[in-house]
Amino acid sequence: MDRFRSGQSLSPIRQAEAYWIALSENGTIPRRTQIDPRALENILPQTFILERIAPGLARFRLAGQHLCALAGMEVRGMPFSAFFAAPSRPGLAALLERLFDTPAIVELTLTEERRRGAAGAEARAILLPLTSDDGAVNRALGVLIAGNASGRVPLRLDLTGQKLRPVPVTATGRPGLTAPLAGSVPSAPPGRPGSPDRSLESPGHAGPGLAESQRPLTGRPPWLKVVK
Repeated sequence: MDRFRSGQSLSPIRQAEAYWIALSENGTIPRRTQIDPRALENILPQTFILERIAPGLARFRLAGQHLCALAGMEVRGMPFSAFFAAPSRPGLAALLERLFDTPAIVELTLTEERRRGAAGAEARAILLPLTSDDGAVNRALGVLIAGNASGRVPLRLDLTGQKLRPVPVTATGRPGLTAPLAGSVPSAPPGRPGSPDRSLESPGHAGPGLAESQRPLTGRPPWLKVVK
């Protein structure tokens, strides 16, 4: 877990990807309930979870402070496409379909929408498929980096490039990984010493982080904004 927390050897996007790969069990796509915010502590402001709600459409289930600041509002329940300029939304919808249906890892190259002729800052994002409790691929772990944005809110992005990496189907017929996607992959981080490993959606878990439940927010650290 210390390697994930340090953030010194991996960019936020590569850190999220390495964690996602580490959570794979027998080569299958990680479950939403496996995501532990302690392992992504230093990138939680840029981290979010999406839920597929219709073909080509996904909404935020939760989001870090960076996402809410870029939108100028709380984003839970908003479509992911709200961050994109209108001409880029059809392309985004097609990529979301590939994300969930293939399934595939999706990396996005983005540019802040040009306004009054000024060139927009560059941004990047990654979307990593997750399964729900019933095994359906209808969630995604994401990271959005737009640190040099102009500060205008709400942020609107143009989709300027994409890279898709399909996730192979395992021998069991379930979508999953047959081999690491890139480089060496650390093992999944254990729980804190003396504490059992618990998923974010386990009853009674009040640790920091990315929870979809409506449990009390008492004791949450300041670096994560869980929106209602």
